[in-house]
Formats: sequence, structure tokens, C-alpha cells
Amino acid sequence: MKFTLSRVAAGAAVSVIAALTLAGCADTSTSGGSGSGDAASSDDLSITLLPKNLGNPYFDASEVGASAAAEALGAEFEQVGPTEATPDGQVSYINTAAQQGRSALVVSANDPNAICDALNEARDNGVTVVTFDSDTSADCRDLFINQADTAGIAKVQGDLIAEQIGEEGEVAILSASANATNQNTWNEALIEYVNETYPDIEIIDTVYGDDEDQKSFDQTAALLQSNPDLAGIVSPTTVGIAAAARYLSDSDAKGEVALTGLGTPNQMREFIEDGTVEAFALWNPEDLGTLATYAAAAVATGEIEGAEGDTFSAGDLGEFTVGADGVVLLGDPFVFDADNIDEFQF
Repeated sequence: MKFTLSRVAAGAAVSVIAALTLAGCADTSTSGGSGSGDAASSDDLSITLLPKNLGNPYFDASEVGASAAAEALGAEFEQVGPTEATPDGQVSYINTAAQQGRSALVVSANDPNAICDALNEARDNGVTVVTFDSDTSADCRDLFINQADTAGIAKVQGDLIAEQIGEEGEVAILSASANATNQNTWNEALIEYVNETYPDIEIIDTVYGDDEDQKSFDQTAALLQSNPDLAGIVSPTTVGIAAAARYLSDSDAKGEVALTGLGTPNQMREFIEDGTVEAFALWNPEDLGTLATYAAAAVATGEIEGAEGDTFSAGDLGEFTVGADGVVLLGDPFVFDADNIDEFQF
């Protein structure tokens, strides 16, 4: 389904979503993953949200949507997570969710493989595992809620930076952590798309700010110092693009080095208004949290198995269909600029 302006606006104004009536059995014990065992009852549905790290504005927005969806579902809800975006930091929270017998765990993975053993142990204990934002290997989760497909993200970022630098020049990528599944996939696709579409643009470097504000700020400074001919930066992370914009806004490179990527309107508003950034893109992270929570509930209660072709309702977001490899797609990225950014508050 397509990600439209009206959907962003609706998601940004999320309040209480209409409740679903979900039926199932009370026994949550399973063997071999939640999809093959008895379903949880909607009366005792419990959902844990595990982002890459706490204190990240992107995941703060996802938590708003997830919490509202859980309330509409009548589910008990909590958000837990490490302060630093590392796979080791997530494992203890996965283990705790399994020990507590949570119905579902919704997780944005800091590594595609490093947390799989813990996730599969949780699934063996009857916990439905739904990944969102950043996936694991498909064999250690029930569904992946993808914010936008890789090709769409590569295209929107590639077209934005190309337009802003006149389709020629040196470009660098300021990414999150080196192990982040989604970031690496997007970066590879961006490089391929730019190479094929804009032969006069050269992506010369990829650096990592680890989704830490200060490190991303420092990496931006280092990029400019080591690449005097740099024409643009693409940062596919909300922490990175905001930190890079903050550095550029107070440097001689403001107006000379273009910056785009994936950010939230509230973070980027001042940099759009002062001319540091011309345009950037994102989906609504509140919608992503909402969709992931409804999907987790649908699997945990037995409404769906998570097989290709299964359909379920995500409240005000509408109906969604499970695609190949257990992937559910939220929609296409949306471009924010000076003409529309004040319409959005997230």
C-alpha cells in the first residue's frame, strides 16, 4: 500500500485507535516458535517493545504509536531497551521477556544474527517475535514490519541528494552502527542506485555515528575536514541527520554542502527553516509502531499465522497483507521540505 500525505497526517495525530476483538486460547506454551503453538488470549495479551536504544527520538515516536495500539487492543504494554544501540545490550531484555512469558516481543534489531539465539529461545517459550525498522534473519522472527522497501528508500535519498548538488560531485554517507541490518541494506542500495542513475556523482565514503548524537556530530566534522571537495552527505538515520545538520548550520559549509537522508520533522524543522537542509524523507515512525503492535497481536492471538497472504487490520491504518518471507510493508517514504514541514508534528 502507498504511503500518502493523508496517512502521515493521520498517524501524526494518533489518539485512541478503534479496538479489535481478538479471540484465542489462554495457553501460551509452544514448541518451535509462537506460530506453531497455542494462541494467547486477548484478555491477557502482553506486548514488549524493544527498540535499538532508549532516548532515540525516532523510537520515542514509535513507542507513541505502539502504546496507543496496545491500549486499543486492551493489551498490557511496556517499552524496554539499552541506552546504547548494541546487540549485546538487547539480549538480556529478550531473555527477560521470555522468562516473564510475554505474549509478544516487538524488536528493532541491532544485528541480524547476534540476537537470533535469544529470540528463538523466546519463541520456543511461546513468545511471538515481530521485528520492525531493522530485521533479523527470517528464521528467528515471525514477521518483519518494513517501513518502506529498500528500493524506495534508495531512490528517494539518491534523487534528493542528486537534485541538491546538481547531479555531480562527491557524496559521503553518515550511517548508524556498522552492524545495523537496515542501514547496511539501504546504503548498499543507495550506492547501486546512484552509480546506475547519476554517473557524475561519486559516493566516496561511509562513516558510522552509532546513532549517538555527539559521535555523529564529530563524524560530520571529520568528513568535511578530510574531504574538502565534498558536495553532499546522506544520513539514513534520524540521529545522524540531525547531528550533521547541527554541525553544518554553524559552519562555513552551510549552504555549500548539501545534507539529506531520513529524519523526523520536529528534529529537522529548524534546519529547514534556516536553510541548512533543503529536503529530507521519512515514513511516520508512530505508524510503524502502531502497525508492528497490531501485527504482533494478530500472530500472538492466532488471528493469523504470519504466512504469505494472511491479512489483518491495523486499526485506523487499515488492512495489511503479509508478503513473502513474513514481511509486511508500511508504505513509501514521504519527502519533507519548507512547503510542508509545518503540517507535521512528530
